[in-house]
Amino acid sequence: MKKLSCLLACAALTTAFATTTPGDEEETKPPTHPESQQNKMKTCNVEAGKKELKGDERRAFMSECLKKH
Repeated sequence: MKKLSCLLACAALTTAFATTTPGDEEETKPPTHPESQQNKMKTCNVEAGKKELKGDERRAFMSECLKKH
């Protein structure tokens, strides 16, 4: 009976320490960057559209544009 009580107490403590609060989740998220990859793609895509680039020229432009941003 003592072993069972001890196991239950340990399980309760483990559960108590394993729970997270809403503030804990924010700390584990990676930091957001001001210029996300999606925003870079949008910006470069608009620029490529204005230049009316197609095919290999567009791919080369997009590659260079993404490196710059």
